[in-house]
Amino acid sequence: MQIKTKEDRRDRIKFRIRKKMAGTSEKPRLSVFRSVSHIYVQVIDDRTGQTVASASTIDAKVKGQLPKGVAGGNLKGAELVGTAIAERLKEKGITKVVFDRNGFLYHGRVRAVAEAARSAGLEF
Repeated sequence: MQIKTKEDRRDRIKFRIRKKMAGTSEKPRLSVFRSVSHIYVQVIDDRTGQTVASASTIDAKVKGQLPKGVAGGNLKGAELVGTAIAERLKEKGITKVVFDRNGFLYHGRVRAVAEAARSAGLEF
């Protein structure tokens, strides 16, 4: 794979990370994707290929909690998504996950999602 763009570089890192980790039904994989204007989180059981839970800044419940004038693509939005996914997983009885940063640096919004999920009760 020849790296020509930033997306190619992220894909290469993503494949390297995914070789080493997999989600199970007891400990699913929490995958984060960030775009310019939104952030998305999925919790995936890789053995069955099912999405256990998801949250994003375009989700109606999360979007309603955003303060007026705050967009979903910033740290506040990322923190809300992290707490929302932790609450949804607690309802299903899941407290341990494997964190998949999806090729993004553990910095900024990705870090905010992880720290908010940890503070809301998830272990990883």
